[in-house]
Amino acid sequence: MIPGADEYDIDVQIADADVASLLDVGPDDVDPAGELSFARNVFVPLTTACRYTCTYCTYFDPPGEATLMSTDEVRETLRMGADAGCTEALFTFGDDPDDRYERIHAQLDEWGHDSIHEHLRAVCEIALEEGLLPHSNPGDQTREQMATVADVNASMGVMLETTADVDAHAGPRRKNPGQRLNTIKNAGELSVPFTTGILVGLGEDWRDRAESLLAIQHMHERYGHVQEVIVQPVVENERWSGGTPDRDTMRRVVAMARAALSEEISVQVPPNLAPARELVDCGIDDLGGVSPITDDYINPDYEWPALRELEAVADHGDVPLRERLPVYERFLPEELRTDDFTGEPAPGDDWLSPTIRDAIAAQNDAGRRYRGVLDGAPVPADD
Repeated sequence: MIPGADEYDIDVQIADADVASLLDVGPDDVDPAGELSFARNVFVPLTTACRYTCTYCTYFDPPGEATLMSTDEVRETLRMGADAGCTEALFTFGDDPDDRYERIHAQLDEWGHDSIHEHLRAVCEIALEEGLLPHSNPGDQTREQMATVADVNASMGVMLETTADVDAHAGPRRKNPGQRLNTIKNAGELSVPFTTGILVGLGEDWRDRAESLLAIQHMHERYGHVQEVIVQPVVENERWSGGTPDRDTMRRVVAMARAALSEEISVQVPPNLAPARELVDCGIDDLGGVSPITDDYINPDYEWPALRELEAVADHGDVPLRERLPVYERFLPEELRTDDFTGEPAPGDDWLSPTIRDAIAAQNDAGRRYRGVLDGAPVPADD
């Protein structure tokens, strides 16, 4: 039984036979992808406050030190991103600040917001004004919280991380796998194109990895909303000295992900954290969001690779590299899909709100930039 599943009414049945079958999968059992994709984003760390204190995470700051970006600061960052040709505004922050973060709550109140999600909605609207498609990762969310911001996001996400109860989730409030799955379920019920993933090296075992991947697949089978799954190693940093998964571990778990997940779900590795060149034959087809102007604020010790480095990964795999939007083309309405779209459209017609559809279809610089990405326009080189 997945910890917390009963508490959040999560009905995920994982058969022992399916786990055993997945545990037999290795790199030789999957086919390499025919291409690699990536998104060009601007990373906006809206607040460093988080109710969790995971032992591998350097992102959160303690009460009294946590920051909260104002709308003016956000707009300035977004304008730089738009000027650099980005299409995605990646909003990331720690899970809802708890009662310890008095300054954060006071600042939100001063700005007229009852919650961090109200502030998130405001900055997503700014992103659309500045010509960027929002993709928000606000951690665990209730259905009400997600509904507050879903219509101003092209896609959203949360890392499942693991279905196991691990010591790395230490602290007075531990991450609850059932709650994470509930967030994924909420996205499915609200028809939100969704990104999730697993962390490798938290203290989970191989069975836990298989169960986590199968749980994600189960959710996708029910709702059809998972667009990509990230396979991310835990890496050494100032708070984590528990080791980093080796090359062979990553090759095996990436192959397991490709075998466990439906063909339409992309398997992604972050190229600043994982040895992407050595994983390109294990079924990955995406290198995630990469920013030409901002840091990876969650992993600040690990710089984003330049475009030429992504091209080198693709060249190593003898496959083309293409840019994509933060929402995958199969979730777009038919009138916005390209003539050469050959995939299976996502079931249903209401994956994008009118706000997002209108932004992509707009006859302005931003709309033309989005459609240029969809049409496979040449990827601009790094400055």
